[in-house]
Amino acid sequence: MIVDVVIPALDEEAALPLVLAAIPRNLVRNVVVGDNGSTDRTAEVAVEAGAVVVTEHERGYGAACLAALAHIRAGVAPDVVVFLDGDHSDHPEELPRLLAPIAAGNADLVIGSRTLGARERGSLTPQQLVGNAVASQALRLLYGVRYTDLGPFRAIRWSALERLGMRDRNYGWTVEMQIRAAKHDVPYAEVPVSYRRRVGVSKVSGTIRGTLGASRKILWTLARHAAR
Repeated sequence: MIVDVVIPALDEEAALPLVLAAIPRNLVRNVVVGDNGSTDRTAEVAVEAGAVVVTEHERGYGAACLAALAHIRAGVAPDVVVFLDGDHSDHPEELPRLLAPIAAGNADLVIGSRTLGARERGSLTPQQLVGNAVASQALRLLYGVRYTDLGPFRAIRWSALERLGMRDRNYGWTVEMQIRAAKHDVPYAEVPVSYRRRVGVSKVSGTIRGTLGASRKILWTLARHAAR
């Protein structure tokens, strides 16, 4: 399979080199970093490590992902796109776990579940654990899909991703993908992945404002799609 990796990043100068070094490059064609208006050397360290950098000044996780995908779309499409965070909380070396169900033809979307995997103490805050449980239950009740996590480390077949028509430009990106996949009957799977405390302070779970903003957006996204 031709695999491209997308990493949205904002001020991850310290963490990003560790993330890029851990990606199994024998399995990956290109790594595209969506630089979300960083004020440090995020872009420079990404280029030094061999990644392609696409700048998106509009702040937002989804905005950075969409900018990276637009770059990929302008070239030769991959078979699979893998998303992971740039803060070194995910374990890129576990990429084969995410690709296996797709390679076997058992899924077109694979979510790396931090809930099912091994977690470093403190890597997920209590509010993240509660939020994941609530969102997962809502996905089950509204769409009949059984997820345990909205984890950022995920893989999706390019053809399936294009059908979804992703639009969310901030906190609702991950749950929107799972909702749209359910609506389009995209075959899915979860695999356990490891998770550790991130390098630096989270822009979302590290602040009360970020946590409340993300929680509201996830719930609003669930409600908006359910009403359609």
